[in-house]
Amino acid sequence: MCLIVFAWQSHPDYRLILAGNRDELHRRPAQAMGWWPDAQDVLGGRDLQAGGTWLAINRNGRLAAVTNYRENPGSRTRPHSRGELVSDFVRGKKPPGSWCNDIPADDYAGFCLLAADNDSLCYTSNRTNGTTLLDAGIYGLSNASLDTPWPKLVRCRDRLAALIDENRVNPGVLLELLADTTPAPAGQVDNEHLPFDVARAVSAPFIRTRDYGTRCTSVLLVSHDGRALVTERRYDSDGHPAGESEFRFAIG
Repeated sequence: MCLIVFAWQSHPDYRLILAGNRDELHRRPAQAMGWWPDAQDVLGGRDLQAGGTWLAINRNGRLAAVTNYRENPGSRTRPHSRGELVSDFVRGKKPPGSWCNDIPADDYAGFCLLAADNDSLCYTSNRTNGTTLLDAGIYGLSNASLDTPWPKLVRCRDRLAALIDENRVNPGVLLELLADTTPAPAGQVDNEHLPFDVARAVSAPFIRTRDYGTRCTSVLLVSHDGRALVTERRYDSDGHPAGESEFRFAIG
């Protein structure tokens, strides 16, 4: 994924609220969110090129999401896809903190990872030090470290906070929140690693370019009493809705 806003233990009904956009090359093959035939308790999409996934949840409550870290690509080839981190965690049994601490960081290109079970939510990255057990709060994650104040992250995180304050959290408004195509003002564009026109295009929460853009938006709501609601809306190469799926299930 490339933009995630989430609230942990910050709503009277939901222990976790998460909404995120997966931005990717339009030509890269992927499978829509669904229950995995080889791991029937796991729900997620699948990257059909490198394997793994960007977001997945297990019926037992384990869930994970990964973002790439924006940086100049190195010449070294990494042995594993970052998407494997998500699929490996949701099928595992170790608590999130110890599992994250055991990641062989050099085996992967730059990443940021969220990993949770029914009791805790952790953030880790192989571009920052250590694993952080997150306190109750509202956060944002994009292609840099947690809560890096990029305009699109701050905008969407603040809107999520407002929806929580107004008690208006539901899949529809969260999908709308992530459908914002407004780029950052020119003076706020971070183009350290990208040409300016590309950096401006990807500064919008929802990205539309000829070759690259937002492929899907995912919304995940997990209630305090163990009910999960997951929605995925998919988009074509022009940024138009191309399909939507909803899943409701009990965690336990």
